[in-house]
Amino acid sequence: MTMDAASHNEEAIETVYKLIKDIEYAMLTTVSQEGLVSRPMKTQDAAFDGTLWFLTKKDTSKFHELLHNKQVNVAYAGQSYVSVRGEAELVESAEKVRQFWNPMYEKLLETTYDDPNLVLIKVNADAAEYWDYHNKFKMAKFLFSRLIGRNTEGTDLNQSVELH
Repeated sequence: MTMDAASHNEEAIETVYKLIKDIEYAMLTTVSQEGLVSRPMKTQDAAFDGTLWFLTKKDTSKFHELLHNKQVNVAYAGQSYVSVRGEAELVESAEKVRQFWNPMYEKLLETTYDDPNLVLIKVNADAAEYWDYHNKFKMAKFLFSRLIGRNTEGTDLNQSVELH
């Protein structure tokens, strides 16, 4: 990877992190035998470096779906909208579970942090697409262009980035 490509990649990762850091829940989409399935998941508090972390149990459908197909999408909706495409990895690490553990999980997952049934889902992001609606200048430019019938391609409201 050239210096320009590495710098662009770091910038893309930083932009995605800024857009998702205050959005507590995401929709994780996996592939089941019947097709795509989405469910809300709490993103773990970790700086986005190209990976996202989620906590689940081994006796869930998403765990079994990921054993058969690791392709996932993670969608965030808040002041901005972000869609992250990647590959999931199931990580069994009591240390990592303790790092991410929050007392609310005891009620949500009906278990304790030392439950051997707990597993982490690590999503290695390949690409992301985002709609930066909280940037008022970009939004105004986009809406003005639409109102007067101009092409909105150059408004930068919507971007796709590779995250390798």
